[in-house]
Amino acid sequence: MSHALKQVFNKDKTFRPKRKFEPGTQRFELHKKAQASLNAGLDLKVAVQLPPGEEQNDWVAVHVVDFFNRINLIYGTISDYCTEQSCPVMSGGPKYEYRWQDEHKYRKPTALSAPQYMNLLMDWIEVQINNEDIFPTNVGTPFPKNFLPVVKKILSRLFRVFVHVYIHHFDRITQMGSEAHVNTCYKHFYYFVKEFNLIDTKELEPLVSVRLGSRA
Repeated sequence: MSHALKQVFNKDKTFRPKRKFEPGTQRFELHKKAQASLNAGLDLKVAVQLPPGEEQNDWVAVHVVDFFNRINLIYGTISDYCTEQSCPVMSGGPKYEYRWQDEHKYRKPTALSAPQYMNLLMDWIEVQINNEDIFPTNVGTPFPKNFLPVVKKILSRLFRVFVHVYIHHFDRITQMGSEAHVNTCYKHFYYFVKEFNLIDTKELEPLVSVRLGSRA
């Protein structure tokens, strides 16, 4: 592994603790299957497809947790450069500003700095994926009816991390020599959400100029 990628995977730089799958569980096996597909160098469009005989919600759940972990790592590498001073507004360039809303303190969409937004976002996602009522881990426990709506909201908000990193901090990613890794993560994410229609095409527009064959 290159020095740059070691930096990307430095545990001290992980923005949030990784959520792990319990060995021996169905999700752990699906996680291994997904990783094997990636490690085998399969076309990402093929790698994201639902394996024969598997349940779509299980496949989606595994990937949501995996993307949460990966995007945590990516943001962790640039978080020292994403400050109240450098990023007073959570945005993706001059055209896109992302406001935070939740069921507690911020009941109306509220403009926040990027670091504030990221902290609230990662806290919120952790609560969702650790909630057994939404992401059941026991085999045979059905997924709730609101599973996909919650997943779509998680992935839509995680996409905003990519937008902010690409538009405001990609120079740092390039300096670290981690551009290829981030691009691969983005391509994997993009093909997955397109495969299962998990993010509206309009929401993907901020990175529409980022070519999947090169920078992303």
